[in-house]
Amino acid sequence: MSLNTFGHLFRVTTWGESHGPALGATIDGCPPGVAIEAEALQHWLDRRKPGQNRFTTQRREADAVEILSGVFEGRSTGTPIQLMIRNTDQRSKDYGDIAEKFRPGHADITYWQKYGVRDYRGGGRSSARETAARVAAGGVARAALAALAPTLKITGYMVQMGEKHIDRARFDLASVETNPFWVPDAGVVEEWSAYLDGLRKSGSSVGAMVELTASGVPAGLGAPIYGKLDTDLAAAMMSINAVKGVEIGEGMGAATLTGEANADEIFMGNDGPRFSSNHAGGILGGISTGQDVVVRFAVKPTSSILTPRRTITRSGEETKIITKGRHDPCVGIRAVPVGEAMMACVLLDHLLLHRGQVGTGLPGKIG
Repeated sequence: MSLNTFGHLFRVTTWGESHGPALGATIDGCPPGVAIEAEALQHWLDRRKPGQNRFTTQRREADAVEILSGVFEGRSTGTPIQLMIRNTDQRSKDYGDIAEKFRPGHADITYWQKYGVRDYRGGGRSSARETAARVAAGGVARAALAALAPTLKITGYMVQMGEKHIDRARFDLASVETNPFWVPDAGVVEEWSAYLDGLRKSGSSVGAMVELTASGVPAGLGAPIYGKLDTDLAAAMMSINAVKGVEIGEGMGAATLTGEANADEIFMGNDGPRFSSNHAGGILGGISTGQDVVVRFAVKPTSSILTPRRTITRSGEETKIITKGRHDPCVGIRAVPVGEAMMACVLLDHLLLHRGQVGTGLPGKIG
């Protein structure tokens, strides 16, 4: 299997399977001298790891990250950084029944059609467990961003679960870290809990919408046409397991607006240009404006459910399947820190590209 690497200057290659001995990431292009400690990376992994509450899979993994290379005396050396996370709570026997069957909604059938071989234990590379490696790599990207763009801050949160939406009038980022849904509206937590409990106990699942905001992003990141910042952000989010749609700024809602309503008018402020609104999501022509970069992505319901569904076997026989094992009733919950990690990797990559092309400033002075 090829194409396990993403990024241009900051390049991340993930490896490993859900039920193998370990998984991890190889990072090339991290600038030297960046303060990197395993404990700091662990903070981000702890936000994604399973089994933290009843709303996520009960697989128990410490997700303890090990730094094998590229860091000396607490700082990056500029050489490849190798990160490893050992799998410790696999239950491969849970998947014996699907060795010959394809799970509807899962990658089983396409992996088999393409490669003629698949790791049916938890889905192998198609398992969301692969995202632990991305979060570890995102921790490295955050450390580099802290050194190069200290005011930049990335925050992810859920804005929708199934048909349940947050109330934007009660939007409060401070509440994101205080509830199991990473939701910026404390008023919906009780309702969402009851809603997901019902789905979980019935053996079903539900989709979600995750929003990411990056504040303090310097103007000038990205390039026209094929090097657009929003192109790489969209590709990064679409690469996350179970993601089926991505929006930048107003996104699909822009189709309902007039030109007058959609335009973000520009004024001159004390510290440079300012905008009347942010329908563009902080990106114009593929280049960051200096406003908040806003991305949303839709996560489909977890495909592994206890409801019997029709499918076929490898030999083409029609049959039924019930997927056993430990699964997230709403995979969108743990997708929040994954989305943050991917945004961190993309923003660092584009910051390095910008510095390589035009230096550390902005050639186009205004005012």
